[in-house]
Amino acid sequence: MICPHCAARLAAKERTGQVCVHCTRRFALDPRSHGRGMNDLRIRRIAASATDGGRLKVTVTQLWYLARTSSHAYGPSRAYGIRGVVRWLVALPVIALLALCVVLVDGRWAALSGAAAVAVLGAATFMRHTPARPGGSSVSPPEHVFRGLMAGRWRTAYGQLPPGVVDDGPHARPSREPVVGDPTAVVLCTDHAVAVFLRVNGVPARLKVLLVEAEPATAHDALANVPDRLPVVVLHDASALGVLLAPLLRLAHPGRVVVDAGLPVAAVRRRDRAVRRFSAVPAVDAEQLRSVAGLPEEDAAWLAEGFWSPLAAVPPLRLESVVTAAVGRALTARPAGPRATDGFLTWPAEARAPVGDTSRTKGTPAG
Repeated sequence: MICPHCAARLAAKERTGQVCVHCTRRFALDPRSHGRGMNDLRIRRIAASATDGGRLKVTVTQLWYLARTSSHAYGPSRAYGIRGVVRWLVALPVIALLALCVVLVDGRWAALSGAAAVAVLGAATFMRHTPARPGGSSVSPPEHVFRGLMAGRWRTAYGQLPPGVVDDGPHARPSREPVVGDPTAVVLCTDHAVAVFLRVNGVPARLKVLLVEAEPATAHDALANVPDRLPVVVLHDASALGVLLAPLLRLAHPGRVVVDAGLPVAAVRRRDRAVRRFSAVPAVDAEQLRSVAGLPEEDAAWLAEGFWSPLAAVPPLRLESVVTAAVGRALTARPAGPRATDGFLTWPAEARAPVGDTSRTKGTPAG
């Protein structure tokens, strides 16, 4: 690897303890110890790109998705074959009976019985059983590992997080934002990392909107004290509960403008390099997703199986532009207007390639 301080190329023995043997300065990450792609120069490049050269601030969660070296998700699979105990409980009596036939009969029947016994024995021996497997997903490095490296190794080496990166973990200080005296719209955000990103960049104050953070299940209650005259922009993951949120809000508030600016399912389902996650199958079936959210059959089936994709994985620059455009649309839309407010906001064409990464590491989406 290359020393992030003096740019010397270091062999394994020349960087023991994350200290460069040439300049004797400490660095944070070593790919040999902390995993493929985990080195200071790469993290700095990704952070600089994500913050637009220092104009924006991004969260550790956003940096984690951008810095990942691989991610994959898989659905549940059924069991195949017969379990060993069952196979032998059936095979042994059959083999014993066939062996008895070999002893008791002569000629061709004895030969056939012997061949059948060998065939049953072979089938019971070589037949394989694959148990049912639940669905799952993974991101490398795992989130807790990446957070630990940033809070531990990186702070130890540099005294703070990478420039422009803020902590959005459970123990981070709540970010303060200027109070918007007379908001013109509401941004309802269901992703904590995205809500922190908007706050620390002053987006609510700049757009004169009220930012409300809430889980999809509590979103209706979170809007209880918000004036009905304010249009609502909904930001959510590409998930079953997320895509239902805007349609249900429209049903509950027929006189209110609701713009769905959530991550479109098609933007991630069709791209192999998108960030896909898997959780327990939601209590929403594909028919509900088709009829209520108006999703195509393929997208509805994908979500109903348990797949989803996080909004926090969208590159920060694209996320900022989408939120700005969505607020602009909300301010000019009418509740009974054209279908432009009835579906997903049209994301910029380049935003359909999810998370970007200047390193182009294998398994990481291109920006």
